[in-house]
Amino acid sequence: MSDSIYARIKKLENLRDSKNLYLPVKRGVDILLAFIILVLFSPLMIGIALGIHFFSPGPILYKQKRVGKNGQLFEMLKFRSMRLENAPDIHREYVQKLIHENCSPEDLGANSLKLKSDPRITGLGRILRKYSLDELPQLINVLRGEMSIVGPRPSLPYEYEIYKEWHKRRLEVLPGITGLWQVYGHNTVCFDDMVRLDLNYIRRMSLWLDIKIIMKTPFEMLFGKGRG
Repeated sequence: MSDSIYARIKKLENLRDSKNLYLPVKRGVDILLAFIILVLFSPLMIGIALGIHFFSPGPILYKQKRVGKNGQLFEMLKFRSMRLENAPDIHREYVQKLIHENCSPEDLGANSLKLKSDPRITGLGRILRKYSLDELPQLINVLRGEMSIVGPRPSLPYEYEIYKEWHKRRLEVLPGITGLWQVYGHNTVCFDDMVRLDLNYIRRMSLWLDIKIIMKTPFEMLFGKGRG
């Protein structure tokens, strides 16, 4: 065996060993962080729950089918930000158009890809969505092992059904609450570029990268582009 081939094999073995060590540590950090955030934010979450209860008839939590790691379906939790009487057709058609045509905000004459003037969303829901507070219940998904703190956002089934093969590679890892797309391109890049950011994360996955993304997330929640 030549030295160059041996060196490549050794490098692959080192990468595999590093990943085998990283994944259990990542899971431990997920559990610890999810528990701490749930405790610290419990007063805010109780306040949000009461606001939804009093100002928008219906359940406090919204359970939505999402496509997780390796194409497995799970129920993602959110604070309900929409009225009960709504059809998913508006969002389905809009999102599938973004994927099919790989639209950028400039193509739509806007500064964000978020669906504007969505009639389904309540007044309180707009505030929750603007600052991603509706996603706090996903910490429960993290504790269940269905999601991670950091990773690609979980796909909707009607998004996944029109994915190209290379798009599906973003499902090789657990979906996350935050990630490279959220902190570097949130609603301001086309779908293909979002996937490229996800694949970049998957290639570079490390505890240090996760920490950097987690530390950057609060600033992006409050002041990041594409939130309006």
